[in-house]
Amino acid sequence: MIQKEVIKLSICIPTYNRAAHLANCINSIVLCNSQANFMFQVCISDNHSTDETEEVVRTAQSVIDIKYQRNSSNLGIPRNFLNVVNMADGDFIWLIGDDDLLMPNAVAELYDLIDAHPSVDFFFVNSFHLSTAYLEKYPSPFDTANLPKSMIPFSSWGSAGEMSFWGLINPEISFDFLGGMFLSVFRKKNWELNANVLDENLIQDVRTFSHFDNTFPHVKIFAHAFSSSKAYFNVKPLNVCLTGAREWAPMYPFVRSVRLVEALGEYKKNGLPFIKYIQCKNFALRNFLPDLAYMFIHRNISGLAYVKPLKLIFSNCLFPNFYFSVIYYLIRKLKTIIRRG
Repeated sequence: MIQKEVIKLSICIPTYNRAAHLANCINSIVLCNSQANFMFQVCISDNHSTDETEEVVRTAQSVIDIKYQRNSSNLGIPRNFLNVVNMADGDFIWLIGDDDLLMPNAVAELYDLIDAHPSVDFFFVNSFHLSTAYLEKYPSPFDTANLPKSMIPFSSWGSAGEMSFWGLINPEISFDFLGGMFLSVFRKKNWELNANVLDENLIQDVRTFSHFDNTFPHVKIFAHAFSSSKAYFNVKPLNVCLTGAREWAPMYPFVRSVRLVEALGEYKKNGLPFIKYIQCKNFALRNFLPDLAYMFIHRNISGLAYVKPLKLIFSNCLFPNFYFSVIYYLIRKLKTIIRRG
């Protein structure tokens, strides 16, 4: 009997109406595949796109094996996340955005990491930042050979190595406390055992970021699934996070100063030490008052409707950065004026 080869890694991509970006993402994976001598899997859950998404995937399937599912209706973001992970057969999941790019040797290097650290359940893989405008200078789909020679990494933390999962909840490692899903490679078994922590009613709410569960479903699962796990921080970026394709950009201040603070509360409930929680929460409030002002000014699109402002203020007003956030804002503005002058 021929034994079926074990799939160690599934690259999972939830997508919706971003055909052009998805084509670039898939091409970066194809280029990785050309340098790999082992099996990995690509899973794409299409949330009932109305553009050329399916055509992009079908074309790509002629050169790389892709497990593709087009949902019969739009499930909303969190349920599409759950769906694409459920599709996967790999021991480890890399959940990336449809506008992300893999670095040319990313899969090979990730396999080496997984093999070298068998007791690790959660890998933080660093990422580079790049604007989508850069890709528009080149033919589509984008060839990662054309990436800039110098890019800014997401995390400036310089020490690779194993640590507890809670060691990753550190603003010096991740300023968004694992909110960026593209930074995480995790053991699927742990995810499966804890996916039920999400509130089924809340994740069916299709309003963007109306609840914590439909903003950071992966964070809530991570907090439960990996609280006792060993993690690993990888200094070298393995992918590229593109900015410029985010339809939810007007809600970024809300996500930054409300939902990320709630993420820390979720971590605390599952074992994040209290002192560390206080330190991280103070950091997370470094933009609070300017972000709150933005939310009031742009109340129709900012997410203000999903919070009780007075309760929000009272729950955060004992932290120094609640007040210093105004000073930080003025300093940033002054630096901008000086640079332009």
